[in-house]
Amino acid sequence: MPRISSLSIRLILALLLMVLAGGKPAWAQQAAGQQHIRAELVALTAAQPGKPLQLAIHFTPEPGWHGYWKNPGDAGFGMELDWQMPAGWQAGAPEYPVPQTLLIAGLMNHVYKGDYAVLIPVSIPPEQSSRGVMNLAVDAEWLACSDTLCVRERGLLELTLPMGAAPRPDARTAAWMGAIPPLLDKQANFELGAGKLRLAIPLPRSFEIADPHLFIANTELVKYSSAQAFARDGDMLVAEVDLADDAVAPEEIEAILAFDKTQGVHLAAVAGDVPAMSGEYLKKGDAGPALPWLLLAALAGGLLLNVMPCVFPILSLKAISLARAGESEAQARREGLAYTAGVVLACVALGGVILALRAGGEQVGWAFQLQQPAVVIALLFLAVAITMNLAGLYQLPGISITRSGEPASAFATGLLAAFVATPCTGPFMAAALGAALLLPTASALLLFAALGLGLALPFLAIGFIPALRKRLPRPGPWMERFRRIMAIPMGLTALALIWLVARLGGKPFALLVMLALFGLVFGLLIVGKLQQRGKLAWPAFGLIAAPFAIFAAFALPASYEQRRNEADSILEPLPYSAQSLAEARASGKPVFVWLTADWCITCKVNESVAIEREQTREAFEKSGVIALRGDWTQPDPAISAYLDQFGAAGVPLYVWYAPGGEGEVMPQVLTPGLLADLAAGRAVNSNDNPRPTDPATGSD
Repeated sequence: MPRISSLSIRLILALLLMVLAGGKPAWAQQAAGQQHIRAELVALTAAQPGKPLQLAIHFTPEPGWHGYWKNPGDAGFGMELDWQMPAGWQAGAPEYPVPQTLLIAGLMNHVYKGDYAVLIPVSIPPEQSSRGVMNLAVDAEWLACSDTLCVRERGLLELTLPMGAAPRPDARTAAWMGAIPPLLDKQANFELGAGKLRLAIPLPRSFEIADPHLFIANTELVKYSSAQAFARDGDMLVAEVDLADDAVAPEEIEAILAFDKTQGVHLAAVAGDVPAMSGEYLKKGDAGPALPWLLLAALAGGLLLNVMPCVFPILSLKAISLARAGESEAQARREGLAYTAGVVLACVALGGVILALRAGGEQVGWAFQLQQPAVVIALLFLAVAITMNLAGLYQLPGISITRSGEPASAFATGLLAAFVATPCTGPFMAAALGAALLLPTASALLLFAALGLGLALPFLAIGFIPALRKRLPRPGPWMERFRRIMAIPMGLTALALIWLVARLGGKPFALLVMLALFGLVFGLLIVGKLQQRGKLAWPAFGLIAAPFAIFAAFALPASYEQRRNEADSILEPLPYSAQSLAEARASGKPVFVWLTADWCITCKVNESVAIEREQTREAFEKSGVIALRGDWTQPDPAISAYLDQFGAAGVPLYVWYAPGGEGEVMPQVLTPGLLADLAAGRAVNSNDNPRPTDPATGSD
């Protein structure tokens, strides 16, 4: 008996669905002007030789109509595309947003009931001319259905692309790109048996899921209308779905795990071990206790951040204001609230920028702003200006961050404290910030706000608790001396930023920055002299600083040279890449991966205390450990992808691979003998080695 094709079965089921729903079945090919789902081809990015182009096919269903995901479920069929492109251009696999379930007469469909967009990545050959206009077209077919009618529709979608020209601004772009579920970089496993498809999905236990549902892309594998079960097993989410009667085990399973109606992750699973259901089942609508614990972790992390060395210069500025806060209870409260508002606003703003960039496809993490030379230069200029102000060389009226009793001053201090503190959040915020990059937007922003509240909590407490203020020294002449002493740590911060500028852009770039900095210093010295004489000072500063600013605006971009920093190391590490990691693991030797950055204070402390040590080198040589180092001082997509793979929001990240084993995430604060113990095969404290993970093998 001949085998009936999968497409034929779907068409028959779609017709049957309409009959069961009580309507008259209809199947027709309609003209473009009569379509129930309008489609348009849109360019989201510029077309440039050798760079990826992002296209979108935007579908707009009429009210009451819906389209289908690539696996439509029990009935219907997915979209089919026939591209017409210039020679060498190649369209990739379509990327879909999270679909919705639609159950009619026992048949489960995977649909889109409203406006949606499917993204199409396109590769452009490097030899393509950067000039001219290119014409693209796609012959697209899709199914449009209502509750009583299905129509097969078709359209020739065309697009004219001027090479190199940015597309017109479109407010819909961010929403379309943000709707695409991100790829879960950790490998999932699946098992088939006893009529069930069982999957183990690496997802932190702290991650909340409101309404889970698995959309399996593999056709003829599962019963779409069967109930799905989900349970927790540590940092694994275990799912069970009934298998189809004639299911054949695939080599790989592709799916979307939906957290709710609009958000989820795209995952791939291979055959492997899956834990048994633990009995801790997740029910729909049960968000779990994850978010409160994450908020508590963020609050504690922000509080502990006050003792980190990279925050010390800002704490020195707060100390003066705290001492003066005893002059007036109302004044202390105003300063406490204003400072807190500045810290929380900065943390939420930074978190919001990260979430927006990641939704747009950028691979960024916490403290990403310190990878940008312009931001580092701005911080350098600010640190020098603050140093000179603390040293008494000039007075900054109105918003001086050492001025007492003015909310604007405390607010500015809070903004600065949060901005500079971001590189030091790693040791206390790894889990919480990593989860924030996967949480729904509102919950993620709440977590960033909790981090800011923790950072501001000591100052806020002193503002509102009189007993704490009474313990502060009384105002007096000592305060001016203390202020001048505190110019020293801020000056050291400025020196560190000069070093970082050289690491980011090279020595010629740093010399030009120093020349521009001279204009700032000279101008502020003149301001101080004029202020001492009681004369109008700031117009003179503008006249002095303007030529240096104009020079910097033209000279700095031309002299900037993006560098790959390869600092000397006694371990002689290989540069990290997915390929080098795969080759190192294939050698059968232990592998140590460390990700660092020049602006990460914790990274540098760990390297001094635990990594760059003769004890570590000797242990590594004796055991044949292969060391790989990734420098994230500047943006690096490969390192960003590896951080995402382990759910890390930023550096440092240390991962140990035993021979033939999976990666084990190490603590972010290393003890002197930890690496030597691992290399020698000695057991380490369980608190030092928090968990083994099951990430991807390291290859792209």
